[in-house]
Amino acid sequence: MPRPSARVLVPAALLLLAGTAAAVHALRAGDGITSAAKDARSATGVARLESFDLVWTDVERRGTHLVFTERVAREAGAVRPTRTGALAGSSVFSYVWPVSLDPATVGFEGKSGTLALAATAHPDFDDTPKYDENGDGDASNDGDLWHSHWVVLVPDDGCGAGALKVRDIPPGATPRLPATWPGLPLYIDSPGYDPEISGDLVRVKVPLKELGFPTEFRFDGVTAALKVNASVHDPLLCVVDVFDVASGNLSLPGTVR
Repeated sequence: MPRPSARVLVPAALLLLAGTAAAVHALRAGDGITSAAKDARSATGVARLESFDLVWTDVERRGTHLVFTERVAREAGAVRPTRTGALAGSSVFSYVWPVSLDPATVGFEGKSGTLALAATAHPDFDDTPKYDENGDGDASNDGDLWHSHWVVLVPDDGCGAGALKVRDIPPGATPRLPATWPGLPLYIDSPGYDPEISGDLVRVKVPLKELGFPTEFRFDGVTAALKVNASVHDPLLCVVDVFDVASGNLSLPGTVR
């Protein structure tokens, strides 16, 4: 596996999307990204935004793992989308860590967009077919539980001016994909990392070996809502509401060394 670059590649659309979070946030050396409280906003009327109001974001090495952490104002993971009963038009709530690593690091086609780790919940569909998160013997009914994904984000004005989507896979295309790709026509991976959610913290542990032991990369933090296209085709999964951005401008100021 090639050594990932630490160079930050942030699409212009990602920066435009970050404009929804106007607060000035700060980086404390060696202590993640600190963020102002009470600055989360929703363009779609999502309530109880304290669950998505970022106050601290970090990625650090701990032994053989990387630990991705977001701290919110209160009750992390307490708010999930309302069930609609249909895939088309359904919502996804997410805690996201965009990183400067090339998507090839986790098995996607190289240079295909911005790689991000996400902890998500969506009660209307299940995209972790290899895992039975609720332990009921059915691996296809637990999308409402918080679970993890790697995704590749790219700009697409079909999601709105300056907005992002999870990159689609066109019919007939055969891009490189991770072994735990869930079969959706998207650049999405379901690696099976169980998010740890307690109090005001969301934490995801990622084995270093699965990233090729990167020597250095950069990161940021985002909380957001995504929506499945009502016509269920490209663009299939759009970022429609950015609640908060750790840095305030998606400059990826956090550094893992």
